[in-house]
Amino acid sequence: MDSFEFNKVIGGLLAAVFIIFSISIASDAIFASPAPEKPGYVIEAAEAEAATPGGEEPAAVPVAELLAKADANAGAAVFKKCTACHSGEKGGPNKVGPDLWDIVNRPIGTHEGFSYSAAMKEFSQGGSVVWDFDHLNHFLASPKGYIKGTAMGFAGVKKDDERANLLAYLHSLSDNPAPLPEAGAAPAEAPAEGAAPAPEGEQPAQTEGAAPAEPAPAPAQ
Repeated sequence: MDSFEFNKVIGGLLAAVFIIFSISIASDAIFASPAPEKPGYVIEAAEAEAATPGGEEPAAVPVAELLAKADANAGAAVFKKCTACHSGEKGGPNKVGPDLWDIVNRPIGTHEGFSYSAAMKEFSQGGSVVWDFDHLNHFLASPKGYIKGTAMGFAGVKKDDERANLLAYLHSLSDNPAPLPEAGAAPAEAPAEGAAPAPEGEQPAQTEGAAPAEPAPAPAQ
C-alpha cells in the first residue's frame, strides 16, 4: 500500500471517531437531566395527633342518643360488612376476628380460642375493661384511631345513623340483651395507659344503666 492510500485510511478512521464523539456530546446535552439544587416541592406526611384514648377524636353524639333512634333491622344490613371477618351466631366460629355473639358488656380481648393483638390486650387491662356501648361506639367509628396498634383493618363506620343501627343489632345478639344506656348517662372512661388491671374478683366499671359484666368472651382484634 502506498502512502496515499494509507493516509486515506487513517483519515477515514479519524473522521469516524470525530463523528461518534460529536454525537455523544450532542446527545448528552439534549437528554441530560441534572438534579435541581432545591426540590420543587417538599411533601411531608402529617402525623396523627393522639386523642382519646388512642388516636382520633371520639364520636361527638352521645351513644345513648344514637341508640334512641337506632333500628336493629337496619343494623343487620350494616353487619354484612362485618361478616367477612366475624360470625354473629351463638357458639359461632372465630374467623379473622372473634365471634360477636353476646358482645355487649363482655370483657375485651378474652374470647376463647382467639389470638388478640398486644394493643387490644393492653387496652383490656387483663379483661377488666368491657365492651360497653360507649367503647363499641368509638371503636366501630375508627378501630385504629381508637385503639392504636389493633390488628383490625376495618376503616370504621363513619355515619352516625349506620353505626347506631349496627350497635342496636349487636345488642340484639344475645339471649339476655343488656339494658340500653339512658340519655345523659356519663360515658365510660377509657383505661389510662399503663394502668394496673382491676384486682381479681372485682367487678369492672360499667356505664351508668348498664348490666354488670358477665365473665364471657369478647370481640375485636
